[in-house]
Amino acid sequence: MTNGHPATSSTEPAGSAVNRRRMLTVALGGAATVALPAPAWAATDQRPGAHRPPRLTPDDRKIIAQVSAKRALSHLRVLSEEIGPRIGGTASERRAADYIAKQLDHLGYDVRLEPFAVADKFLAQLSSPARLPRDLNWQAGASPHGALDTTVRGDVVDVGAGAPENYPTNVSGRIVLVDYVAAQREQLVATAVSRGAAAVVFLAADGVPPRRTSAFSPTLPGSAGSPVPIPVVGVAQAQKERLRELLACGRLTLTISTSAHRGLTSNNVIAERRGRARAGGPVVMVSAHYDTVIGAPGANDDGSGTVLCLELARVLRAIPLQATLRFALWGSEEQGLIGSRYHVRQLPQEERDRFLAVYQNDMVATSWDPATRYWLLSFTGQANRATDEVAAAAVRLGYDPRISAVTQRGSSDHQSFQEVGIASANFSWRGEETPALLEPPYHTPEDTIAKNISLERLQVSLELIGCATYATAR
Repeated sequence: MTNGHPATSSTEPAGSAVNRRRMLTVALGGAATVALPAPAWAATDQRPGAHRPPRLTPDDRKIIAQVSAKRALSHLRVLSEEIGPRIGGTASERRAADYIAKQLDHLGYDVRLEPFAVADKFLAQLSSPARLPRDLNWQAGASPHGALDTTVRGDVVDVGAGAPENYPTNVSGRIVLVDYVAAQREQLVATAVSRGAAAVVFLAADGVPPRRTSAFSPTLPGSAGSPVPIPVVGVAQAQKERLRELLACGRLTLTISTSAHRGLTSNNVIAERRGRARAGGPVVMVSAHYDTVIGAPGANDDGSGTVLCLELARVLRAIPLQATLRFALWGSEEQGLIGSRYHVRQLPQEERDRFLAVYQNDMVATSWDPATRYWLLSFTGQANRATDEVAAAAVRLGYDPRISAVTQRGSSDHQSFQEVGIASANFSWRGEETPALLEPPYHTPEDTIAKNISLERLQVSLELIGCATYATAR
């Protein structure tokens, strides 16, 4: 998901407290264990947040009996923990694309990668022997105008606002933490260089609560022709807080490695299973983006949508369908919907005309308590086949009080399809009042399974999208 705004409070869906007593223990990166609520309802049970038990059709039961958030979690561990941040066009995103393609190929789909060029990326990695907490990702952004493809190591000193009077007598060879102020960033770096600092770590300003700020690649336009001789990196709010906490406890030594990634190619992963209709017949697509922003493991944004696609691909692979079924996992969504827009541009009009609906899943499993509304988001603000089928599935599941009215909003890959007249919508969990109410870990190093995933919400999302997709394609 490419953007969002501060969130407010609400209440947890009904029944959640009971389900939170049924716990699923999962290993988190080998470093710790964390308990997730385990969805354990039968097909005819009332769902958390539903106002009555479901009234399922025989077709719904084919989906409900098979979809499993717990099974999808195994894919999410690979994406968000083993691979971690999946930055468009870099090797990490390609690892994720290859993993997704392998899973879909194993399920029997015709799979292809769809490559396209994307902009250069500048990344940093922070490390410190036995000091940096393992529950937080430590990737940051690197300035393209600082020292790249280099590694520095030094003791850390916090110079706060970064004015000359904030510096201790000697910072030569040390790594300085500096509060980031965009209008002063070049002078702040110049001061650090003049004092002999080994690197500058810009600390992101705090977000407006409860939102938290992201890692970033600081730009230094005045240094474009003459790069700064030391690394300059930008860390997220959560990373800033941890660094200052560690420094307050005693000496802190950091290693910072920067890297430039140039001449990049990102990929969409497209998988297809031909339906029983004639060649050139109708198409139903289920999609999500699999890339992330810098420093974010992307468990919810959008590992959750990605693993929803993989689980539905498993369930739907052997069920007879009239329409052709496609799964699309988009690269480089976080850079401006680049992958989905590239894909749509390549489609001739006769191919565009085949689409019955595109179900775009972006952030479908947050554990943030106030995110009790399941939003039907349309770029045009108008209902279409995708919103209609999900709304109808919600009624059958007894879940309609939790479903929003069709609401106008872009900023995810459904927009690329609706811009050319293809029925599409975005589906996600957000705060009650507006789809701008996103969870605090959004786009941060805290978007982890432990801190930002509800298997209950993922299960409901699987059921809603699975039943709607089957109703459209069967």
